[in-house]
Amino acid sequence: MRLILLSLLGHSVLLGGLFAATAGGDAAAYERSNSLRERYDGLVIGARLQPYWLDGGKRFCYLKAGHDGDVVLEVESATGEEKPFFDHEALAVKLGGATESSVSASHLRFADFKVEENGDSIRFEGLGYRWRVELPDLELRKLGRIERDKRERDNRRRRSERRRDASSSERGSLSPDGKFVAALRNHNVYVRKVGDGEEIQLSNDGVEGHAYGLPVFWAPDSRRLAVWKTKRGQERLVHYVDSAPEDQVQPLHFTRSYAKPGDEIDTRAPHIFTTDWTSRHMRPDESLFPNPFVTRNLLWSEDSKTVRFEYIERGFGVHRVLELSATSGQTRVVVDESSDTFVDVFHKGFRHDVEGSNEILWTSERDGWNHLYLLDGENGSVKKQVTQGPWVVRGVEHVDEEAREVIFRASGYYADQDPYFVHYFRVGFDGEDLTPLTSANGEHRVAWSPDRQYLIATWSRVDHPSVHELRSGVDGRLIKSLGQADISRLRAAGWRAPEIFVSKDRDGAFDLWGLIFRPSNFDRTQSYPVIEHIYAGPHSAFVPKSFRSFSGMQEMAELGFIVVKLDARGTSHRSREFHHFCHRNLGDSGFPDRIAWMRSAAKKVPQMDLTRVGIYGGSAGGQSALRALLAHGDFYKAAAADCGCHDNRMDKIWWNELWMDWPVGPHYEEQSNVTQAHRLEGKLLLTVGELDTNVDPASTMQVVDALIKADKDFEMLVIPGANHGVGERPYASRRRKDFFVRHLLGVEPRWTGASETTSRQ
Repeated sequence: MRLILLSLLGHSVLLGGLFAATAGGDAAAYERSNSLRERYDGLVIGARLQPYWLDGGKRFCYLKAGHDGDVVLEVESATGEEKPFFDHEALAVKLGGATESSVSASHLRFADFKVEENGDSIRFEGLGYRWRVELPDLELRKLGRIERDKRERDNRRRRSERRRDASSSERGSLSPDGKFVAALRNHNVYVRKVGDGEEIQLSNDGVEGHAYGLPVFWAPDSRRLAVWKTKRGQERLVHYVDSAPEDQVQPLHFTRSYAKPGDEIDTRAPHIFTTDWTSRHMRPDESLFPNPFVTRNLLWSEDSKTVRFEYIERGFGVHRVLELSATSGQTRVVVDESSDTFVDVFHKGFRHDVEGSNEILWTSERDGWNHLYLLDGENGSVKKQVTQGPWVVRGVEHVDEEAREVIFRASGYYADQDPYFVHYFRVGFDGEDLTPLTSANGEHRVAWSPDRQYLIATWSRVDHPSVHELRSGVDGRLIKSLGQADISRLRAAGWRAPEIFVSKDRDGAFDLWGLIFRPSNFDRTQSYPVIEHIYAGPHSAFVPKSFRSFSGMQEMAELGFIVVKLDARGTSHRSREFHHFCHRNLGDSGFPDRIAWMRSAAKKVPQMDLTRVGIYGGSAGGQSALRALLAHGDFYKAAAADCGCHDNRMDKIWWNELWMDWPVGPHYEEQSNVTQAHRLEGKLLLTVGELDTNVDPASTMQVVDALIKADKDFEMLVIPGANHGVGERPYASRRRKDFFVRHLLGVEPRWTGASETTSRQ
């Protein structure tokens, strides 16, 4: 049997086994945890590189930070030849004279650095002032003290936002040829001739609740216009009480419009009118888009003969491009993308109508992976699958119609790398000449030159600091390495990288990628409770991939835990099979995968004590955290669930109908934490902000009601005046830490000054 050291009423008892019980939860552990962000802040030098492209991209300059000072360098894009952007010694002398101080060129700091006017001047903050420097003569202007200037800039920004908000309500409706003005009055469409003011009413069927509305879409030839006609659904209001407002004693009440799954929603259809005073009115055949969640992206053809628009079906099983003829009134389907599960159009969809040709660039998972297709714009047939293979297109960066090329980002292309790492590519519309522009083993982001002939690629991993590279945007060739972030001071402060761990899912079919965080004082002779940080939302993947000096998971680990995070089945950015496992199945949350992964990880890291496993998360992660105790209470022993959408019928409409389908069926109730609350096992902490406008706080309160009716013990923290994500506020975060210290470490948190006596709970 395993050895566990307990301290009961001051007396130590040693039981047989491999590891001693975890030390943690004391004042030293809390000090390490609470000071982590501050201790690591500012210790990484050169993590980011911001290029300022000059001469259309032929050259660029950038600020290169150092431990002692900064330099600004200029680089020739074609060759990588590098030199100082200006005379740093001369600037130091001028700054010293302007501030009556001694300034060293080797210790210059350029905060809030910007390059202006194609490199003719720079701005920065330093020595307590904001500066403008004209180049190349280094003419120096002091713009004002930093704090005062910041306040004034904030005031200017607020004034600008107010003006922008005011102007956004005034939409122009002048025709392209300037001869007509369209207007909407009394729910109908009118058009007036510019000059003589003659006006005609184009529609007379608009009424309250089924009315025409802005904006107006003019045809290129100004002879026709299209307008959405919207049929109002029900308006669901969520009511809030701000019980402790800052500016008065009495509570405040307000409401928010908030549609939920199954609600009757607004629907709209495009209508076309002529401006030749014949009042011709073309109505679409709505049987081709019978159950719309959204109709959108109204676009006239270049010849002004048709409008195209997109239809996303309620339940997200169909995504269509439809066309309405401005001459015959006929409606037809151009592209019909359908799925027996869902079409993830909001996160994976892409459409680009190629100008000058009847072609459409489109993304689809029809072959099992999200890829680019070139479609015939007349009938939607596939002219060419532009990309293919066991990897996924993550997004389109640029479409070059003249060169007939697409620049896009993708993940999973390199079989020997983490399948979530983002890389960049070029490919022709015909699918030929697929050219990787990045290849390093890490997560990438890029900054493009204006002509897209060059790019600055920055890549990193959780265990590797940022590397900056100048590459050809044509063939990906490395032109010059621009350096790597310096983390020597961070390492000296005790930072350690999380461990990347890969294991199979419940069926042995898929690799699951995750991270393991150990406390900085990790002791191989100790046994550590395990805490999983969960977010299983199907809209993305959530395990960090790029380098970061601070992580909230490391902060939790410092208390005496091993903290893990992984992306299980049902999350995105993998194959269709991997992702669509979530369909009507959010209650699964990938838990059998997660448990299998942790059991595999514990074989490699035997200090992981899987008899003491906790879990925490917020929003959808809060829903999953509670679900862990309801469905897998034999494995998870404690859960902290923040602002959870505990019943998918209570949460926002689009997110839940996309994954859980429409109409609302019995599977919604079956997977509700409310209806399953009676199955609670283990320790539970619920947190919620009373003014959560993202997830209705009543979702948490209904769980509370069900737990009380089931006579289940739990802890709860409601934060007055707080919105979504309250669990990450300092007080709620500390309470979460205390919760796990008590229930997984079995000690009273020592930061409170509690007795040194420890006990198991």
